[in-house]
Amino acid sequence: MKFVSTAAAIAVALATVSVHSATTVTIETNAPGAVIHRNIYGQFMEHLGRGIYEGIWVGEDSDIPNTKGYRKDVVKALKELQVPLLRWPGGCFADEYHWQDGIGPRDKRKKTVNTTWGGVIDDNRFGTHEFMEFAEMLGAEVYINGNLGTGTPQEMAAWLEYMTSDSDSTLANLRRANGRKQPWKVDYFAVGNESWGCGGTMRPEYYADLYKHYATFLKTPADNQPVMIASGGHTEITDWTRTLLEQVPDVWSVRMQAISHHYYTLPTGDWETHGKALNFPASEWFSTMWQTLRMETFIKENIAIMDELDPDNKVGFYVDEWGTWFDAEEGDNPGFLYQQNSLRDALVAALNLNLFHKYARRIQMTNIAQMVNVLQAMILTDKEKMVLTPTYHVFKMYIPFQDATSLPVELKDAPVLTQGDKSIPAISASAAIAKDGNTYLALANTDPDKVQEIVLDAGKLRSASGELLTADAMDAHNTFAKPNALVPTPYKVKAKDGRLTIKLPAKSVMVVRLK
Repeated sequence: MKFVSTAAAIAVALATVSVHSATTVTIETNAPGAVIHRNIYGQFMEHLGRGIYEGIWVGEDSDIPNTKGYRKDVVKALKELQVPLLRWPGGCFADEYHWQDGIGPRDKRKKTVNTTWGGVIDDNRFGTHEFMEFAEMLGAEVYINGNLGTGTPQEMAAWLEYMTSDSDSTLANLRRANGRKQPWKVDYFAVGNESWGCGGTMRPEYYADLYKHYATFLKTPADNQPVMIASGGHTEITDWTRTLLEQVPDVWSVRMQAISHHYYTLPTGDWETHGKALNFPASEWFSTMWQTLRMETFIKENIAIMDELDPDNKVGFYVDEWGTWFDAEEGDNPGFLYQQNSLRDALVAALNLNLFHKYARRIQMTNIAQMVNVLQAMILTDKEKMVLTPTYHVFKMYIPFQDATSLPVELKDAPVLTQGDKSIPAISASAAIAKDGNTYLALANTDPDKVQEIVLDAGKLRSASGELLTADAMDAHNTFAKPNALVPTPYKVKAKDGRLTIKLPAKSVMVVRLK
């Protein structure tokens, strides 16, 4: 009954709200582009607030239903999301994390202070074995972030040996003694994190030397070599990309196959007062969209340098931290970075995913921050309760784009929204041929008030069907009391007189399969 009323409300909105003149969306089906790597949908999990403890790990003795300590409800939801990659243990936490604190019997592990996030005690119940087992439960690849800030080359090299060696070494045997006979596959490994800031406040030249120093000793078996990632810049900064490409040679065992980049969307653009997650002014809907769309400029400027210095496209550009960052929830520990997640976050997710698809030639990984209970999360929990966020629903709607082949999209006569001297496109679009052979189209309408009429030009089309996510309120969201207040609804439209037209509601995200 609830589904019917929601669908009816959308139908009324479509019939009564004024519509712009039509925008023509042309999909160049005969000009396929780069493959959209599934790891663009990667997730980030850090020892931060309730992101791991309670959010994922509750322990085997918990009253919360669990499998070997992992929350059953969260694992089930993440499996349905088809999470391709997990990044751990940070983030800023990575540069104070000593991996040997998190192995062996859990009741004998060290208790350490999380000086970065809230000053709380971490009893290290969740360590290497728990993370790797969790990734295997989800069928996800792993991205390990090494400790450059407070660690040593020996510690980092030893961790890799512990995880990957099949030899008779002391470290490999220690892993076996701790319950894991076979080595793990380490898919990605990074040397440090945000080395310009919390990872050491370094200059790019100094970090480049440290990267070469550490990477020289990071040796793994020939059949188990991770993609090596260097810590890059953030926001508009490009000198880290240039310096790393100029100063890190591909010699000896030094490999640099990707450079990371970080950018967070703040409604105000001010790190002192970010803006509220809910009950925000209408002006901050626009400013949030404008701030997040700055990502394209940062991507283009860094890729231009990479194309100059790496014309063979050997080095990837990984946006391994991105998403919204609002003011902390009132009454919560400000170091826990817990925030509500609304329809506005869903639009931010769609806009960024569409950008990552567009630049898939270089961008082969991104990691939204973060997976559970932190920043722009997929899932929120409160003890035994769990709720899926609007961002979760967008990621699920976009599953067909994982490992799909991108298709160029052109928008003609698309409206532009303005606020003061700033402007943003009202429509964002992305198209691809999925692994199932079908063509999928993703659309986002950033206009909070007006329906957009879209005419599709993609050959002979009969219909479009998929899902739509929208609501009346800009800050519509799910709560533990009303977990299904904002969920996708089915959408279908048939061609008429050889013309396929989609009426895209205000503030909405849509993914459809074209036939």
